[in-house]
Amino acid sequence: MAAAVFTCSISLVFLSSVKAKECVVHDVLPHPNLVSVLVGEPLAIDCLSDKTRAPQHMNFSLTWYKHGSKMPVAEVKYSRIHQQKSLLWFLPATLEDTGSYECVIWNLTSCNKMYFNLTVFKNTAGSCFNENFLYAQEIPASSGDKIVCPHLDSFRDEKSTSPIQWYKECSLTENERFLTQNDDLVIVSVNVNDSGHYLCKMTYKYMGKEYNISRNINLTVTVIPPKRKTEILYPNNNTIEVELGSNVVVDCNVSSSKDNSVGISWRVNNTLVDFLFMGRVQEGAQEDSFPDGYLFSRVRLNITEVKQEDYGLQFVCRAGEVAAYIALRRPVQNFQGYLIGGLLASVFVIVVAVLINKFFKIDIVLWYRKSCHPFLSIEDGKIYDAYVLYPKINRVDCISTPDNFVLKVLPEVLERQCGYNLFIRGRDDLPGKAVVNVVDETIQQSRRLIIVLAPESSNCSLLEDISEQQLAVYNALIRDGIKVILIELDNIKDYMNMPESIKYIKQKHGAIRWKGDFTEKSCSPKTKFWKNVRYQMPPRCPTSSELHMPPVDSNTFQTTER
Repeated sequence: MAAAVFTCSISLVFLSSVKAKECVVHDVLPHPNLVSVLVGEPLAIDCLSDKTRAPQHMNFSLTWYKHGSKMPVAEVKYSRIHQQKSLLWFLPATLEDTGSYECVIWNLTSCNKMYFNLTVFKNTAGSCFNENFLYAQEIPASSGDKIVCPHLDSFRDEKSTSPIQWYKECSLTENERFLTQNDDLVIVSVNVNDSGHYLCKMTYKYMGKEYNISRNINLTVTVIPPKRKTEILYPNNNTIEVELGSNVVVDCNVSSSKDNSVGISWRVNNTLVDFLFMGRVQEGAQEDSFPDGYLFSRVRLNITEVKQEDYGLQFVCRAGEVAAYIALRRPVQNFQGYLIGGLLASVFVIVVAVLINKFFKIDIVLWYRKSCHPFLSIEDGKIYDAYVLYPKINRVDCISTPDNFVLKVLPEVLERQCGYNLFIRGRDDLPGKAVVNVVDETIQQSRRLIIVLAPESSNCSLLEDISEQQLAVYNALIRDGIKVILIELDNIKDYMNMPESIKYIKQKHGAIRWKGDFTEKSCSPKTKFWKNVRYQMPPRCPTSSELHMPPVDSNTFQTTER
């Protein structure tokens, strides 16, 4: 008897292997035949899913094979890998189980074969999930939707399973917004912050052993744009200016939800424009588009020729329950162009005036003085146009730039060529007269105070007449209030050692720097330096020498020894 049973078994195995070779391979779409499981967890693969389940009235046989093996999977439930009806069980799965498995279904007339590719994986180190093996789920925001723990149908047994626990980012969900309902996780008022990694976990008992079952889910919360009400974007109960006899085209633009299409029409006095105006006013066809998930519709109104009776009418665009109108009116005379032109012209004149004042002010003032000299005569009883204060040297063997400038250049330019009258102490004062009296009297008789500054020389130290300087500056600034002209004979970078009065004059009035070299060109009153000096000097009537200046002899300005 045992031999007969053995022979029958061998025959069935041989027959099944022959049948398997003749089977037609079918793909299960979209790809449920790709299976993954965490190492150490149980797995049940069902060959008869909803899309592949055989009709109940047909007699068929189903056998599982490991790909490449002709021996079917055992049906002994004590075996770690075994077949129970249409299910292939792994209790639990190991890394060595990764591979392809065949499910063969045959009856008397046909044979079909399907492949299932199994991947047994490990979680990422330090995490409760593996990025490469996640179930993707998507729920809308602002809802009370739920997350489903997938592929647990084979384990649904109240006696063998424990309640499901849910985790987010590896932490147990204890927020009151997360509720468990029939093994699913319900999220109250879903928002985009609820996106992320979720884990559903339970235990399963089989044959006295307990196994962990987990599913890692990548949840995406989608924001569904709110349903848009029908809205007329244009017109908006406004008036436009049009010329009599002109052609006017106006679009009625309507926005609404893409599933809420409405009919749009143009009307006057609640009558369609196509029924009025004898075809002079026409309504175009409705054009729909779907930008950004919304419906945008447009209907064009074409007034081929505006007539007098059109003014004041309300051309109404109606879209469902909403409406908006546009009215025509004659254009008023536009003064805006003239106003803008006048403002631009004024700005231009101001800018030009500012630029002229900045770059040509001195030349304009000097030209005005020269052109209007009969009206600029000065009757103030003063004798001198300027009192010249300058440093003196204390050695006779030194060449003094201040002396050459004050005693030769200043008189040549300001007196001989420009007609000014200068007082230079040491040249114009009488010998033996007290300095205090000379300075006091002469300052009162002068219209300007010219102070000449020079940096200290390494070879010749300069003598400052402190009493003359203090008295001259005091009379000029405080008592008489005359204008001070500060001239630098070189670039004086440091005013730290200068008297406070000189610092004050420098800060308030600035200084004119002499860069000349005692040549004929440098001593021309038309140079920038002398124009600045003449500009700060009082107005003078041009003398005959100014109007008919002879050529300057450059030998006159050669430096001499003292």
